[in-house]
Amino acid sequence: MDIEKTTKWEKAVVQILNLDGWNLKHIGGTSRYDAKGLTPKGFAAVIEMKFRNKYYENKMIEKKKYDALMNLDSEVVKLYFVADPKGNYLYWLNNISMPPVEIVLAGKTTYWGGDKESKEVYYLPESKASIVSVNEIDPMPGPWTEYFNNRKKSK
Repeated sequence: MDIEKTTKWEKAVVQILNLDGWNLKHIGGTSRYDAKGLTPKGFAAVIEMKFRNKYYENKMIEKKKYDALMNLDSEVVKLYFVADPKGNYLYWLNNISMPPVEIVLAGKTTYWGGDKESKEVYYLPESKASIVSVNEIDPMPGPWTEYFNNRKKSK
């Protein structure tokens, strides 16, 4: 997955949530989160998003990203959104008791591969997600394919 595709998916999530009463803006870039704004009930919120090409039962979040989110003002709703071939998962991090930290060997960056380093991560079980939408059809080629195909047709 490349950075341009990920950015499109992030913007699509923001648009979809905004249709459901949210008031979010895509941030992207080097920020510790990908969108910020207001929940449907008017609470300040930030969302970190991950789009995975492969399904894993437990959803990984780097500890440093989690810590950066949790260091924001305590009144801000901190969310973690994961999309994978099986479905979409939204975690409300403010009230989740985190599992133990694990150490994994992973790429230094998401997009450029190369060198690996040890990273502290949490593995969130799907059962801790507040909102889950499971793909009912063949999950390949990805959770947002139909959305982007429709956008191309309308241009």
